[in-house]
Amino acid sequence: MKPTSFRLLVLLVALLLVAAPAEAQRRGRARAAAAAAYAPRFGPHLGYNVDVEELLLGAQLSWPITPRVELYPSFDYYFVDPGSLWSLNADLKLRPPTRYGALYLGAGLNYSRRSVSGASPSETGLNLLVGLEGRRTRTAPYVEAKFIVGDESSFQIVGGFSFR
Repeated sequence: MKPTSFRLLVLLVALLLVAAPAEAQRRGRARAAAAAAYAPRFGPHLGYNVDVEELLLGAQLSWPITPRVELYPSFDYYFVDPGSLWSLNADLKLRPPTRYGALYLGAGLNYSRRSVSGASPSETGLNLLVGLEGRRTRTAPYVEAKFIVGDESSFQIVGGFSFR
């Protein structure tokens, strides 16, 4: 084999060895990005219920089903006096096609339980919500307005963070 042919063969093999891992790395990053898009996010939130006139503290989980639809359960504890008030929510978030994907709309069920002087009435209602969420980092801040429709309807505004 001539020295020029040998050098050309070595160069070709070296290029093939370098190009194969680069393509595999690109595919790996694309898979990681796709997996992150479907990764659940969870975190705390703080808010104010206008009708109860009290602060609330809670937590939420966003579990993507598709890029535009998420399961969105949450828990809220209201700082009422006397007694206690808490609620569980089972909502779906829908993301309409917008430029940055920050807007979401949602609806679902609300279960609330209040305890005062030994009595513990509960109520089931419907949630209607709209919010904005930053989605470009691992920590996503959000703000949300929720209207709870039921026997004792109420309106609340919450803000918080979701973490991957």
